[in-house]
Amino acid sequence: MIAFLDPKFPWYVARAAGLVAWCMCSASVIWGLLMSSRLVRRRGAPVWLLDLHRYLGTLAIVFTAVHLAGLWFDDYIDYGFRELFVPFTGEYRPVAVAWGIVSFYILVAIQLSSWFMRRLPRKIWHAIHLGSIPLTALATIHGFFAGADRGNLIVIWTAIALCAVMVFLTGSRVAARRAAKPRAARNAGSTNPDARAEGIERARARLAARSPAASPPSGEPMGEAGLRTTAFATGPNESN
Repeated sequence: MIAFLDPKFPWYVARAAGLVAWCMCSASVIWGLLMSSRLVRRRGAPVWLLDLHRYLGTLAIVFTAVHLAGLWFDDYIDYGFRELFVPFTGEYRPVAVAWGIVSFYILVAIQLSSWFMRRLPRKIWHAIHLGSIPLTALATIHGFFAGADRGNLIVIWTAIALCAVMVFLTGSRVAARRAAKPRAARNAGSTNPDARAEGIERARARLAARSPAASPPSGEPMGEAGLRTTAFATGPNESN
């Protein structure tokens, strides 16, 4: 290290960069969830929203690299390549540090998929991007069990606020998708010839039960036009 710097300077850099990387990662996930919400999709997302989402992810990568560099140059704990990139190899809280290493790999995979989104199949890109939720969870666990700022009230309340927003947005997205599945099934059924024929048969049965006199003679089929005529004929009689 340079002689005029405080010996703890790399440690301060590692702590600060780790917190900023965690905030950038959380903000990127929240921004992505907002972009995929029904309100934004209905109005159409401007290009700058997607650019900001990518920019936040890039900042998360940059500050994570600074975080790792600070740990590398820190003299208090001897971190080498193996301790920084291979889980469970360090002496300092190996489990908590391992969660940070795993979250780093997930972050790199997500960021690479964003950079090469146009070259990847949509399903693969989406599957990789879903890792942003466990990424944020693992990074939060890593910070609270391996970091030195877990007792800071600002850090605690920031984590609570970010987690609450992400849980709410994720729950809203899951609920919206579940609600959309029955609608999609009904729409598919309305265009299915078999489902349409079954609907016509059910309508025939209801009309026959309500007005037997208006039913066609036995053995005579009733087409859609006849069904509409019968329905028109029986309507005024029922109202009287």
